[in-house]
Amino acid sequence: MSDLKKYIRSVPDFPKPGINFYDISTLLGDPVGFRSALEQMEKFVRSKRPDVIIAIDSRGFLFGAPLADSLQVPLAPARKPGKLPYKTISEEYELEYGTDRLELHEDAVSSGDRVVIVDDLLATGGTVKAACALATRLGGQVVGVSAVIELSFLPWREKLDGYDVSYLVSFDSE
Repeated sequence: MSDLKKYIRSVPDFPKPGINFYDISTLLGDPVGFRSALEQMEKFVRSKRPDVIIAIDSRGFLFGAPLADSLQVPLAPARKPGKLPYKTISEEYELEYGTDRLELHEDAVSSGDRVVIVDDLLATGGTVKAACALATRLGGQVVGVSAVIELSFLPWREKLDGYDVSYLVSFDSE
């Protein structure tokens, strides 16, 4: 595991009391830290030989776009409802209180494509699992999931059991 924790700011009681928010803006604001994160993520993603990278709205875009560029593969943005201009498919997922949806263009993944999902954070796993479901519905094979941070005290592992998941930094308490 990398030494990227020093670049990630912990913000207590955000967005509400009792929550400890792990802020990647300090990682993004440090060229050495950001480059290190991208290089480490690229090793895993490259090893999966993806045909397409799906980056999750919105912070996943910050990592997925440079990875797709470096690997010279298409980037497919998975977005919140109503943000994509073309025909989409959607997948509902559970939040702590309620549900949300994730959408993907219907032509973002072709049958047989090897897909890597990229996001900034693994917490409950709902958003990433929804992105995996979208890729699979379009005929893709999810060969990996890459994230910067994992919160080991939250149940993302249960939802993503069976997927090859890589992360750079682990936080084990709220």
